[in-house]
Amino acid sequence: MTTAATPPRTSFAWRGLFLRLHFYAGVLVGPFILIASLTGVLYALTPQLESWVYSDQLRVPATSQQLPLSQQVDAAVATSPRGSLVAVRPAPEPGATTRVLFAEEGLGESERRAVFVDPGTGRVTGDLVVYGTSGVLPLRTTLDQLHRNLMLGEPGRLYSELAASWLWVVALGGLVLWISRARSSKRVRTHGLIGVWVLAGALFLSATGLTWSAYAGENVGVLREAVGWSTPTLQIPGGSGGHGDHAEHTSTGGGHGDIDAVLGSARSWGVDAKLVEIGLPATPGGAWKVVEIEKGLPSQGDSVAVQDDAVVASVEFDDFPLGAKLTKWGIDAHMGVLFGWPNQLLLLLIGGGLVALVVLGYRMWWKRRPTSGFGRPAPRGQWRKAPRGALAGLGLGALLVGWFAPLLGISLVVFLVVDVLLGRRAKTV
Repeated sequence: MTTAATPPRTSFAWRGLFLRLHFYAGVLVGPFILIASLTGVLYALTPQLESWVYSDQLRVPATSQQLPLSQQVDAAVATSPRGSLVAVRPAPEPGATTRVLFAEEGLGESERRAVFVDPGTGRVTGDLVVYGTSGVLPLRTTLDQLHRNLMLGEPGRLYSELAASWLWVVALGGLVLWISRARSSKRVRTHGLIGVWVLAGALFLSATGLTWSAYAGENVGVLREAVGWSTPTLQIPGGSGGHGDHAEHTSTGGGHGDIDAVLGSARSWGVDAKLVEIGLPATPGGAWKVVEIEKGLPSQGDSVAVQDDAVVASVEFDDFPLGAKLTKWGIDAHMGVLFGWPNQLLLLLIGGGLVALVVLGYRMWWKRRPTSGFGRPAPRGQWRKAPRGALAGLGLGALLVGWFAPLLGISLVVFLVVDVLLGRRAKTV
């Protein structure tokens, strides 16, 4: 009689294969995931910090009476900014300032100069460079660029894409290993337990992060377009539509005296978000663009074109394809602005968990390194023990995933080549 069941040879081979892949991905990609997690945690903390640092520009004494929006714009223009007036963001609540936005030579992509105006008195409280449709201020812009590309421009985006590409592989591989270990041992490692708790968050961050990436993100866009999930764009008569998260307004002029009537027409149509942006016409007499840019609520995303005090074109968020809605919600949640502070808290927990996973993972590797006396966690050649048919299917799946996420595919090939070379070197030593 046998007193204990022996794990099937095939199951052990699959576990060894996943363990080796998890090991290599964790060791070699871990630094990228660590940096992305740390910078992401810092970014999630910035809304409240930003409100404190820039309180002089953002907050004014609340008043029940406000000047017409056109007079607020006049006050900003009177400061003689070097750029062209392109858009206005009315104060969303009492005690907040109005932002008057200018396109200015020398600014980076998606950057504009914002002049802040007290809506009650017309006093200009300052000016700052803001970034993207979220209108983030310099502090958060710096952390955003640090998280996105290590402030190295387009080449630096490879780091974040590599981290996002491998995060889901490491997370799912860790889940397989945790389940297989739980069946054979009652001992629970802290590393594995934390991994299970942050699994869903890691998968979410990986998926939403890839939508912004250079290469996989382009494939995501092609896929969304193929299945009819692209985000609708507002077609402005006599101009171009579009209002992406990092879009740059290029309107060049036109008077702004009608801006109060334009906002009134948009409000009457149904643009009810507190936070809106009014884009000036691209040509004199052309249509204005009014867009809801509220990020805290999932249903605020309508946009209209207003001409001669009438709405001449519109896009309603309710009519967005499901994929477009999911993309918007996913991006807002990834940025920590969906539903406010609960979203921030969740990101802090997920980011902190990922940091702990990487640190504990390196600790495990250090204890089990070949020179430590504990031996290798998974010897080479595990793939030879797996069923050939299943292995071929796994290889085909890896090719498809590698094509969709090129950095994942290239780095996987590099891992395999390094493993083979180290194995040959070990046999010759």
